[in-house]
Amino acid sequence: MTVCAIACLGVQVTHTAGHRRRKAITFLDLLQFLPFLIDNLCLNCACKSCRQFSAFEGQKGRFMQNGSMMRTERHGGRDVWEFRWREPGPDGKRKHRRMVVGTTNEFGDEVAARQAIAGLHLCMNSRSERLNVRQITVSELVDHYRQRELKPGILWKTHSTKVTYDGYLNKWIMPRWGNYTLNRISAGEVELWLRSLALAKSSCAKIRNIMSVLFNHGIRHEICKYNPIRLVRQGAKRKKFPTVLSASEVQQLIASLGLRERTLVLLDAGTGLRMSELFALKWRDINFQSKEISITRSIVFQVVGPCKTEASQKPIPLDAYLAEALRTWREYTPYQKPDDWVFASPATFGKNPYWGQTLMRSFIRPAAVKIGIAHIGWHTFRHTYSTLLGATRADIKVMQELLRHASSRVTLDTYTQAVTIHKRRAQSRVIRLFRAPAVAAA
Repeated sequence: MTVCAIACLGVQVTHTAGHRRRKAITFLDLLQFLPFLIDNLCLNCACKSCRQFSAFEGQKGRFMQNGSMMRTERHGGRDVWEFRWREPGPDGKRKHRRMVVGTTNEFGDEVAARQAIAGLHLCMNSRSERLNVRQITVSELVDHYRQRELKPGILWKTHSTKVTYDGYLNKWIMPRWGNYTLNRISAGEVELWLRSLALAKSSCAKIRNIMSVLFNHGIRHEICKYNPIRLVRQGAKRKKFPTVLSASEVQQLIASLGLRERTLVLLDAGTGLRMSELFALKWRDINFQSKEISITRSIVFQVVGPCKTEASQKPIPLDAYLAEALRTWREYTPYQKPDDWVFASPATFGKNPYWGQTLMRSFIRPAAVKIGIAHIGWHTFRHTYSTLLGATRADIKVMQELLRHASSRVTLDTYTQAVTIHKRRAQSRVIRLFRAPAVAAA
């Protein structure tokens, strides 16, 4: 018998009085329980401890992990914060993962770096029993949503959608609901809050929809089990009709502008292009021979992306008067190559087009105010184009194709307004039907 076995038996004799039941212990058992015997445990206590240790090993991975945040040196650059964690792989085994959170300039300490990956932390522990006990806040859910849906590399959302969602989250949702736990969000309270906001109904509906998207995202990733926003009532009906210009007002506005703004307004009011499509035009998109304009891209905040819908990519006709205006502008601008922007900005040496809102705010809107036109924007010209198409008695299907709407209902319900003079004439024709018998009797 070895010295270890003798020591173990000595320990066993010492602790015998405290145990009623005992098992026969072999030499192999002694070797198996050697780590516990070193700590002066009796064999029965060691057996019990071993069972507990095995149970703990079986539960390993079920507990919530915090991961490790490490400061890593980079050759030729600033130190970065690197986050490391483990997650189950396709084969069920836990794999080591790591990601760079940012530089030490972006995040001054480990706490700031961990706050930036709160959404990832939720994802790591989405199946943790401890996490199911701890209540998740709206702020943590938003962080998780941003990590999965709003990062620059995400392709299934356009840049404009990401910017819009991020703006609503930062300005409205996070300040009011960020510290609330998900189970404290009630439909009634959200509904009352939306009604108290001094915003257009469409904006309130947008906030409600984004909150609903958040909770659906949480359900999809098993962070929450219920979406209370589904019960929130919020209409999106306009409080007032959008501004629509008459043909004479468009003429006056064009006459009061310089060559650049005049070309922009004429092209927009004559085609109904969205602002993102108007400033995304390149000279190769304009076919002067076939008299067509190809709409193949959009640009939002100087980021090029796809068009709004599949129907938006259809070509539109180019009138001879518009073609002549574009030829005049092409002779004036120094950027005339096929791959140059039609409205390229000299400030960026032609690499980017002009900022549409800057031109509207600094040149077009002040000129409109001087001739008595208020509250206009780039989309005003699209509404004007739709309404004037209706005034010329264009076929509804033709209007839908020209405006590149996916549905003719959008063309009729949202964009087209009947001109007053045509409404009066239509009403007068009905009144004549009432008057006819009376006139005949007289």
